[in-house]
Amino acid sequence: MAKLQDKYQKEVVPEMIKKFSYPNKMAVPKIEKVTINTGFGKLMVQKTKDEQKKLCDYVLDQLTQITGQKPILTKAKKSISAFKTREGLPIGAKVTLRREKMFDFLEKLINITLPRSRDFQGIPLTSFDKSGNLNIGIKEHIAFPEISPEKAPLILGIEITIVTSAKTKEEGLELLKLLGFPLKEIK
Repeated sequence: MAKLQDKYQKEVVPEMIKKFSYPNKMAVPKIEKVTINTGFGKLMVQKTKDEQKKLCDYVLDQLTQITGQKPILTKAKKSISAFKTREGLPIGAKVTLRREKMFDFLEKLINITLPRSRDFQGIPLTSFDKSGNLNIGIKEHIAFPEISPEKAPLILGIEITIVTSAKTKEEGLELLKLLGFPLKEIK
């Protein structure tokens, strides 16, 4: 069992019950899934089929290394001439992590990746939505320890969405704070 999962069971659940007075431990919010995605649509424009395939393979390989799970390609739903995209053109990739892989990824994100990110000063509280879910954008995927910056010809931006079962923003905020997420303090 991951350390973060252990911490949730032993420390976070009792603390949340004390603070929000839940009737039992099953009512305590938990992290349901983590979605990692990246968009590369503007890189696909005016490339040959062979170059497009190489770019897709590169992005899929990088996301596989980061998450430990094979991502799926997302394709354009319709053609948009202003963006020079055609229907069916691959424009992104995404991975949804659950259970053990999710906790392993979150542990790596909290303890290694976020502190390694350039100019990182904490996750702003505006990153939470009203349901207690968190959205984080990382400008450079080379902040992840699996990626060697020397061997990365392209720098990808990655968006990470952490979905919780919290009903309010306060519950989600408290859950992630107790799990050890580096949140920016309100001044």
